[in-house]
Amino acid sequence: MDLATLIGIVGAIGLLIMAMLLAGDISMFLDTQSVIIVFGGSIFVVLANYNLGQFFGIGKIIGKSFMFKLETPEELIEKSVEMADAARKGGFLALEEAEISNAFMQKGVDMLVDGHDADVVRTTMQKDIDLTTERHETGSNMMMALADIAPAMGMIGTLIGLVAMLSNMDDPKAIGPAMAVALLTTLYGAFLANVIAIPIASKLKLRLAEEKMNQELVLDAVLGIQDGQNPRVIEGLLKSYLAESKRAVDTTEE
Repeated sequence: MDLATLIGIVGAIGLLIMAMLLAGDISMFLDTQSVIIVFGGSIFVVLANYNLGQFFGIGKIIGKSFMFKLETPEELIEKSVEMADAARKGGFLALEEAEISNAFMQKGVDMLVDGHDADVVRTTMQKDIDLTTERHETGSNMMMALADIAPAMGMIGTLIGLVAMLSNMDDPKAIGPAMAVALLTTLYGAFLANVIAIPIASKLKLRLAEEKMNQELVLDAVLGIQDGQNPRVIEGLLKSYLAESKRAVDTTEE
């Protein structure tokens, strides 16, 4: 569970609700027509920009901004050094029974055990990295598209409300509801874009950067193991993926 995403979004929504309650009856901020225009309209416009498979996969994509388990680089480095040591002592076949929780690393190790050459390993794993990046970017772009569309739908709703208001100036009872639509659609559009879509899009970009770095680290580790490099040398190489303060390590050869 990513508490930062959950606390941030829930906290923002909570403060907005509190402000509405302090302003009076919260029901005056609720309008079915505005919800239909902004939320319904935005969803269908996003659908028009993507195919059905991408659109219906958005739930799983959004879930990654809240629930996403990813090994730390330190854990991957430790495991890589362990495998490098095992391969150096017993050959690649010694890695066949290794317990590896990272699926991408497991794929690389399987290719080593199967005897594929370095070019095949590099090309195959780099292709996986590229495809993973593309999937993450699609999810982030969908949320940014929603962030762009929601305020526009809010503006459209505002114009609808103003037209309805101006068309019924002779009926004082119709002016209030029309003005509510005009103002609330703008509010809903700003809310959907800035409180929901943009934070999730930003978190998905962060997830992309984290996963891509881990995969590139694993690729370097696998190629280093295949090349027969000293485990301490591999460790020193992989430490370059860490922040400067975490790189202190003895890279002296055994």
